[in-house]
Amino acid sequence: MTNKNILEEARALTLPSREASLNREASVSHFWNSNRDLLEEAWTEWEIENKDNLLVPDETLLDPRLQKAIKDAWENPEKENAVADLWEEISPGVYSAQFFNPERLVDFRKYLEAVVNSQIPKRAPHGIQLNRYGIMLDPRSEGYLAAPNFQAFYNDIMDRYMRPIARLLLDTYGYDNQTFGFSIQYNPDKDKDLNGHTDASAATLNININLPDEAFTGSQVDFYDKTTGKTVQTTFESGQAIIHRGDVAHATHPIISGQRSNLVVWLYGDRMQIPRGGASSYGSVDNSESKVVTSQSISARERWTVPKSPKDTFAPF
Repeated sequence: MTNKNILEEARALTLPSREASLNREASVSHFWNSNRDLLEEAWTEWEIENKDNLLVPDETLLDPRLQKAIKDAWENPEKENAVADLWEEISPGVYSAQFFNPERLVDFRKYLEAVVNSQIPKRAPHGIQLNRYGIMLDPRSEGYLAAPNFQAFYNDIMDRYMRPIARLLLDTYGYDNQTFGFSIQYNPDKDKDLNGHTDASAATLNININLPDEAFTGSQVDFYDKTTGKTVQTTFESGQAIIHRGDVAHATHPIISGQRSNLVVWLYGDRMQIPRGGASSYGSVDNSESKVVTSQSISARERWTVPKSPKDTFAPF
């Protein structure tokens, strides 16, 4: 099959209906799994076909201060406090910082627009609800964005940035071997809010990818502190990220005007293991001594490592 025929065949596929996806019908998984190889080949060919005018996403899209602090910490983990200093704790166990460089977001958004216009079938997220404009990002997911350059960028974000940040701020060491990710978009007429929930993750990183001039009203996010019973409300700014433990309850208010677009990425353990019983349970089990190993009892150098265990195939949705 020629390169052109691969793209044509992928683009000619008829996607499962929204109703079938919401109902988790067996035919939906069959569609994505039976076409997985074709779609992965199509994304590779799409990149090749558009190599002269398509962004190659990399960490230069990110906030320069964050880039430098992360680079320095990988070279010398004893400098990890400079990473922590960039994050403001806005609620217990919930931290906020600038993640993307707002001046480079226009480039990234043009890339995502090209992804949407590729006409290659993509699966929308269907966790609590089916987000019409979102895309699955992780290879463990059906219908994911398999473009090789994007996957390199995605893995870089997870391995070099999110995991050590989560270990440093949230004490997730031992429950962060596996990754998961998707994009979402909130609109006043469709997918306008999200009811209160917790995530099936050890850590969640939620990144706003609105351009600086893409204003919206509403869509505030509430974080509930179960210790004090208080709720903290926040609003995303362009390129801003919020990271929190998955067991922190949160909800999104209805968006009133404009749009809000976000990338959401998760970490959890092998076979979707997450800590149970609150923050004190975060850590890995050292079976040789039958004790929980937390971030406080591991070295900075251990925090700045990439797990060696293989990726599994378990996905939250």
